[in-house]
Amino acid sequence: MKLLGTNTSPYVRKARLVLLEKNITHTYLIDPPREPGSQVVRANPLARIPALILDDETCVFDSPVIAEYADSLNDTPILIPRNDDLARMRVKRWEALADGIMDSAVVVRNEVLRPAASQDASIITRHTDAVTRALAYCAGQLGEQHWCEGPRISLADLALVSALIYLDLRLPQLNWRAAHPNLAAWFVRMSERESVKTTLAE
Repeated sequence: MKLLGTNTSPYVRKARLVLLEKNITHTYLIDPPREPGSQVVRANPLARIPALILDDETCVFDSPVIAEYADSLNDTPILIPRNDDLARMRVKRWEALADGIMDSAVVVRNEVLRPAASQDASIITRHTDAVTRALAYCAGQLGEQHWCEGPRISLADLALVSALIYLDLRLPQLNWRAAHPNLAAWFVRMSERESVKTTLAE
């Protein structure tokens, strides 16, 4: 299978981390949808990344669907609980929270790239506030736990680390480490995983 994406997309990073953590053989192709001749436009009717192309040319999109599909392919590790509805909900809620952080960060990033006279300060404030609240919630939920949810790594951890890496890249002024030292300590541990190192090295 092939994963199409870009190195800066937090959604692509999340999908890559799932594939890497589960040791699923795949080829990662950098393929910005806006570039002429992009496979993404042909494979995904939404023309968005990540797009996972299976061996029979089926296209799986977007990142939550890719993560759930990939997690079903083997049991080492199980990233989304399968036999406990509440535990599954909590992991998926972490994913939704992390994706929401990414969504708002992307909105802020796009707005600040506009000419100063065309920027809407209320949009920047609203979405920055959403990120700030979400980070505080994450820190409160994490506490001093080693993992976001349960006794081992899950999709929750992979989604959150993807969101935090994106904040470092695009909104470093938020300085989330200073506000949430427990998140910072957790992030250091996550950054030591080979899967995370692989995505950061490219």
